[in-house]
Amino acid sequence: MKKLNNKYFYIFLMIFTCISCESFLEEDPRDIIAPENFFASNADARQAINGVYSIYKNNSMYGQVGLDLFYDNGSDIIEPNRPVGFVTPIGNYTMDEALADESSQRMSVSDTWKDCYKIVLNCNIIIDRVSDNDAISPGVQTEVIAEARLLRGMAYWHITNLWGDAPFYTDNININEIRVLGRTDKEIILASVLADLEFAEANLPAVYSDDQRGRASKWVASIVLAKIYMLQEEWQLGLDKCLEIINQSPYSLLNSYADVFDPANEYNAELIWSLDFAKDIRGQFEEGVPSIAGNGNWRPSMFNPRLRDEPLNTAQRGALSAALTARGESFNGTGLQIASKDFAEKFPLNDLRRPLNVLDNYLGFDLAFPYMPKNMNLNLDTSPRFNHSDNRIVFRMADVHLMAAECENERPGGSPAVAFEYIRPIRERAFATLQEAEAINGLSQQAFREAIYDERKWELAGEAHRRYDLIRWGILLEVVQNTEYRIGEPNLNIRPWHVLLPIPLNELQLNPKLLESDPTNNGYR
Repeated sequence: MKKLNNKYFYIFLMIFTCISCESFLEEDPRDIIAPENFFASNADARQAINGVYSIYKNNSMYGQVGLDLFYDNGSDIIEPNRPVGFVTPIGNYTMDEALADESSQRMSVSDTWKDCYKIVLNCNIIIDRVSDNDAISPGVQTEVIAEARLLRGMAYWHITNLWGDAPFYTDNININEIRVLGRTDKEIILASVLADLEFAEANLPAVYSDDQRGRASKWVASIVLAKIYMLQEEWQLGLDKCLEIINQSPYSLLNSYADVFDPANEYNAELIWSLDFAKDIRGQFEEGVPSIAGNGNWRPSMFNPRLRDEPLNTAQRGALSAALTARGESFNGTGLQIASKDFAEKFPLNDLRRPLNVLDNYLGFDLAFPYMPKNMNLNLDTSPRFNHSDNRIVFRMADVHLMAAECENERPGGSPAVAFEYIRPIRERAFATLQEAEAINGLSQQAFREAIYDERKWELAGEAHRRYDLIRWGILLEVVQNTEYRIGEPNLNIRPWHVLLPIPLNELQLNPKLLESDPTNNGYR
């Protein structure tokens, strides 16, 4: 998809992403976003879908750490190295309705809310305009609708994860109807999401050609289906879906954990879906304006160290800078996404995944903070600050193996011994000896359950899974209260309602109906 940059894409993208929630009150999105004469060919329909992918690449979603803030920060893996407005309130559990509206670098609760609903709106329009359109071939109609339903389903999945009950619509309705939508029960939304994902799974390709590899295949629908089944504690359904992916998909575990994150191997066999980014390619738009600094992926800059913080011995800063320059590298990041104090201290020293997740010495210099190398890129030529070519990993096979093990352990009649076999290859690549790899084999159901808690932590750290896992396991409050943090006091601030975010204040002012079913706004008032 890095080659999909023709003029039609940019025309469509400019139209589709310029809509804000405020403009919903003034315009009819069907007139502005999708003029009738746009959907006049197969190419038009495909370009429309490309515009939706661009929203997923926005900073408030996957392009920076928008979704990371909700899925990792405030757990026991990631924290900033200093207090910062758009990072700290979520991780420190000091978020409120007003702070949810505050935006920095297009990252806030409000920005993520708006972008999720832009995706919903645009997918609804695409489905409406492509369906039974004589200018578009039947095969392309089916595939485009399937892809739109997948991307819409994922948006609603994120919405329910972050806010629970939420506004819900799947038709191309007018603005007067959108502006007065109340909140729909989360389970009703998820039932629709499951239907969208099942349609996508049945109608999307299993693989794409090399120039289309950034697209979401049927297997992306499969893994989100499995995640929702697990959320609903439908363990057998979850296991069956995981086994479909393991046994029928073209994806497989790599022999080396480090190879999974190698920027030179970013389409490797373990990656079920990664959003593709390219350095110096303009195409990321925020409210219709090209991003000034971030032509490519911003996210690695959030994980990269910044030189002013390093090394631990500040007298060696010049020597460190010279050593980096000699390698064509730079500590030019923000340091706002680093391994948490708790995570760095507890990560097993004999685990071969540790060096990719905890970096406390570089080029012989002891560092002041622990970083997460698998999400870093220090190369100045290929990966300058806020302009990285690194793809963004969304789902990979190791997650599926871990999910299969959990489902087997939890299902009625399941066996911890059988469950271990699903993660045996993950454990064997993580340890030097079979004895170490099999240390969690032969456990009771409860002991294996707790082992999975840790195994997912070590394997998937910093990949936007941890808070989701802790919430669905029902242990977020317990884990946070028993974790020591470097910045703020999350362990003292967290409350039971912090499993969800508040709907931003501006949204409530625009649409008071959002408070009708829950006047407390998820407990924040």
